[in-house]
Amino acid sequence: MADLGHVALGAWSGGRTLHFGVPIEEDRLVSLLRPDDRCSTVITADAYGAGEGDRIVGRALAGLLRDSYQLVGAIGHDFYRAERDGPRGFPRFTDPSLGGPAGYADYVRLATEKSLERCGVDRFDVLLLHNPDRIGYTSEAVWAALAQVRDEGLCDAIGLAPGPANGYTLDVIACVERFGALIDWAMIILNPLEPWPGRLLLPALAAADVKAIARVVDYGGLFHDGLRPGDELPRIDHRSFRPDGWIERGMERVEQIRPIAERHGLTPIQLACQWDLAHAPVACCAPTLIQELEPARKTVEEQRRELAATPREIVLTADEIAEIAAIGENQGSMALKGGSAVHEGDETPDRWPLHDELREVAERYGIVPERDLVLVA
Repeated sequence: MADLGHVALGAWSGGRTLHFGVPIEEDRLVSLLRPDDRCSTVITADAYGAGEGDRIVGRALAGLLRDSYQLVGAIGHDFYRAERDGPRGFPRFTDPSLGGPAGYADYVRLATEKSLERCGVDRFDVLLLHNPDRIGYTSEAVWAALAQVRDEGLCDAIGLAPGPANGYTLDVIACVERFGALIDWAMIILNPLEPWPGRLLLPALAAADVKAIARVVDYGGLFHDGLRPGDELPRIDHRSFRPDGWIERGMERVEQIRPIAERHGLTPIQLACQWDLAHAPVACCAPTLIQELEPARKTVEEQRRELAATPREIVLTADEIAEIAAIGENQGSMALKGGSAVHEGDETPDRWPLHDELREVAERYGIVPERDLVLVA
């Protein structure tokens, strides 16, 4: 299995292809994403800017020896054959309106080859199924198509990247139970202020020997010390979906955690990464690097330097890890995507009713969906 290092750079950073903070200049983002011996892994997805993120990553990789870095790609949204559906973006390639299982292998090969071409390389270290719908989690044809491009040498390993919203808990568990022999990596949301529901995935991933990449480690930038109480975000900013007051409540908890970080000489983002890495099977952390409006706050370059300096060995004690978890407890804080005990009406690309297999999965892992996977008003 590929060693991605304990920290990685995400092409969603910098605000150009996904709207977080102030969009930085392209040349600056290229420099930010250029891997080195301290941050040697870059994660991209072809859906970021409908290929624009890949192209920028390609510039960042130009001239580097291929064995000096690791590259993670992600495919799944079909912007080759389909029309964009407004703010919902491009449909998944498994959308029934685009055909059926007979066409999955052709799409997967095409999307993989095109993404590699934009990145200027001949293979991914890891290729992820990006933001799958119910079919993506359950279809043998989907995973056979991914395994085929791996066997053809277009990637060394495959995995899945649920999201971008929180949830899909039982779907991910069922997927790794069924296809775990093929899956090496899963990218999940996990950080000290958002341990739920990601923590529910960890036992199943460990049992299937699937390593986790943790994203949103920064909790919307709070662990970068980039926001302040009273800050207002533009509506286009992806963090604006969070509930009113999340900055103020989050900063109160960051201040409770800060003494633990200072005790070990860690910055808040380093503490967040350490906390994630202390949970098996998390093997890699990929925070979002966000340039905020106020010039006096940390630049994305400073954030990258802090990330790169995160100790690989865990310095937190078991008691500190538990104390941080208690401070950050967030169960029931949001409505979740994927299989849902409270979903009503027709299935949508992001939410569907629980079927018998998912209820059996929940029972095996001691999860009560009506209690453990619902928004608490």
